[in-house]
Amino acid sequence: MIDINATLIAQILNFLILAGILRAFAYKPVVRMLKARQDRIQESLDKADADAEEADKLLAEYKAKLAEANVKAENIVLMAEKRASEEREAKRAEVKREIEQMRKAAKAEIEREREHAVQQLRAEMITLSMAAAGKIVAKNMDKSENEALITDFVKELDKDKIGDLPC
Repeated sequence: MIDINATLIAQILNFLILAGILRAFAYKPVVRMLKARQDRIQESLDKADADAEEADKLLAEYKAKLAEANVKAENIVLMAEKRASEEREAKRAEVKREIEQMRKAAKAEIEREREHAVQQLRAEMITLSMAAAGKIVAKNMDKSENEALITDFVKELDKDKIGDLPC
């Protein structure tokens, strides 16, 4: 039978305070770092989209020059138009391929960074919790019981999500 007394209540309060401090000083900075990284990657994707638009503008200018050449020599224009169309499609396909590769790489990088940060946070939380809880309950439990208690606590936190990120 568990004896509920002031020591147990104090230990529970100390643990909850420790968990709150860890959330404020360890978890939130990591989440802010991930958000900043995601914003930088999104900015790179936006720049790639702007570059694609610029390529389309240059293509439009090229078409205008081809129209002027039509007045001078219709046969030359037909050949040049055919070549320009092929080049445009190849360039557009290449740009689309590059943009898609950049997006895939960015998404993969975001996911890798997120997973890495979550793993680091879990490891830090377990280590800090173990150290703090170990000092509090050193006389009451052995090391394996301490680890089981901390692991159960972390799993309980992970059931739905940690902070704003799904686990």
